[in-house]
Amino acid sequence: MYLKLSTRILSVVALVAPLFLQAQTATKKSTSPKTKTVTKSEVLQATVVAPATAPVDPVLLTVGGDPVTKAEFENIYRKNNPKDATDDRKALEEYLELFINFKLKVKAAKEAGKDTSKAFLTELKGYRRQLAQPYLSDKDVNEKLIEEAYERMKKDVRASHILIKLDADPLPKDTLIAYKKAISIRERLLKGENFADLARQLSDDPSGAQNGGDLGYFTSMMMVYPFETAAYSTPVGQISMPVRTRFGYHILRVTDVRETQGQIKAAHIMVRIPENAPDSVISTARKKIDELYIKVKAGEDFGTLAMNFSDDRTTGKNGGQLPWFGTGKMVPEFEAAAFSIKENNQFSEPFRSPYGFHIVKRLDRKGLQPFDELKSEIKQKVSKDSRSSISRNAVIARVKAENNFTEDPKALDELLTKIDTAYLSGKWSADKAKGMSKKLFSIGAEITTQEQFASYLADNQSKQPKEAVLEAIVRKAYDGFRNDKIIAYEDARLEEKYIDFRLLMQEYRDGILLFEITDENVWSKAIRDSAGLKAFHEQNLSKYMWPERADAAVFTCKDAKIASKARKMVSKREKKNYKTDDILKEINKDSQLNLQVEEGLFAKGDNELVDKQPWAKGLSADIVSPDGTVKFIEYKRILEPQPKALSEARGLITADYQNYLEQQWIKELRKKYTVDVNREVLQSIR
Repeated sequence: MYLKLSTRILSVVALVAPLFLQAQTATKKSTSPKTKTVTKSEVLQATVVAPATAPVDPVLLTVGGDPVTKAEFENIYRKNNPKDATDDRKALEEYLELFINFKLKVKAAKEAGKDTSKAFLTELKGYRRQLAQPYLSDKDVNEKLIEEAYERMKKDVRASHILIKLDADPLPKDTLIAYKKAISIRERLLKGENFADLARQLSDDPSGAQNGGDLGYFTSMMMVYPFETAAYSTPVGQISMPVRTRFGYHILRVTDVRETQGQIKAAHIMVRIPENAPDSVISTARKKIDELYIKVKAGEDFGTLAMNFSDDRTTGKNGGQLPWFGTGKMVPEFEAAAFSIKENNQFSEPFRSPYGFHIVKRLDRKGLQPFDELKSEIKQKVSKDSRSSISRNAVIARVKAENNFTEDPKALDELLTKIDTAYLSGKWSADKAKGMSKKLFSIGAEITTQEQFASYLADNQSKQPKEAVLEAIVRKAYDGFRNDKIIAYEDARLEEKYIDFRLLMQEYRDGILLFEITDENVWSKAIRDSAGLKAFHEQNLSKYMWPERADAAVFTCKDAKIASKARKMVSKREKKNYKTDDILKEINKDSQLNLQVEEGLFAKGDNELVDKQPWAKGLSADIVSPDGTVKFIEYKRILEPQPKALSEARGLITADYQNYLEQQWIKELRKKYTVDVNREVLQSIR
């Protein structure tokens, strides 16, 4: 709950094999009560492999007349099996059968026209852009950026800043004005004026009015790259030169640099406060956390208290323990409290977060993880950070060198004479450059002319401020146009240049088709077909049985006196019409810790305490713990084994029905399409 959830990013590479294996086998083994629903993001995941040149690739099999090469099969097979798996001929044959089933479904999708639909082509094009990204960035540059980021992670920097805001694409005049203002402020700071005062007065960062520009401690990958670089390169106590980011110009003062906090392992007890809770609820929660704090200080076991009283049930059953976390992973209040604890096994005073009140106990602490463990995470962040442009520029330079790029600046100058101020109002016509066929630049055999760039300008023009400098705007547009053309040239040749990319695209293409056709024939069909699902359930009632269950309530009492009082009230339930909430309200009048109740239907294995007592209607004997806590169980009724209603096991039944539909569908496909396997090629897979 307290861990910040990062957005789940779609992986760069599509692995189809996990999906067709899952579609074939997972539903057979599933014991989950949830409906089997596969999302496209689950289909599309794997790792990027190194570029390779194309060898001679024989056909391994044909499915309905469509050839499948040895490389395509082997590529998928090796991704999902150990390196020596091809020595196991039986496993290879079994995998081949699953692969054939997968290809049969893809064949059916193609025959249904799903590979020519606009939606399919649009989706494939979109994901191709993602798959192409690793090939359109410079590996060496990326490695240096990743290493730099890790080195910076070893330190936390505390800095303050003053922001002079700029639009994302400012006019040269506005840029100069902002820069001069930043220089003027810096000069005032160097003469001794107070940084916080000037931040409150002059910074365009709204938070500056409250914090005087103080950003607190941060580490690498938390700020935009130019700002981060300035923060890590400015000595403590010094004022930086103005730093340009997409937000404008920043003046930084570094106030401290410390070793990274590393990571901490902690346990906590939480008393939840619902959103918009009234004061009475907050007061009750405060009273409860204070009572628990008294017990913690008195030496009572923290884990036991968390288990019995914490409202975070996920961690409570494990003594309140949380996973390891570092800077930025928890809400600020929680993180600050946890890292302020000096020694292991010490604990914080009660504090409040957006979720409620907490007491935190420090269990352990460690430094920054090794580079190898963090490299993948840093790589993902670098690819989405502004520093990725450094890598892109390196690729542009490489592609230019590899493909004999040439450029004619004079041709651009000539075209500029045809572009008048109508462009600034968004009304310029490319007809003014009609017939201008001189080469602006060429790459490989592709030539881009003046007229082509003029058409681009006309199609992408927009109204500009009156102060805009025409030539500067057009030259900036030209730079972007030319660089995009260079990248597009490389992009268009990825399939022929890299066999691994070609295979990835084949996997992805088939993966989308597989998802669509399987959803239509299995997953969604099973959910929509209520009559078929009902009939399937009735034919298989014995598979979906409730075991013997006890309708019971477990009462946990602070001591024997409370247990006696609670037991008397429970024994008078029927006569007095007492509800569990009535009992809790009465017993907990003086303390929220007097009584806790867990009730419901319990099967064997659900609750160890319930399992150990004789299952008979009525109250069990008192069970006294070493800490004085007393528990007893109220058995309201004992339910004999019985079939589950469809509504009680719909997820599991639907999953089994999906599996049944899939098996029937595969039988039909096997009859419809001819499959031929080249055994000689199969035997060559070693």
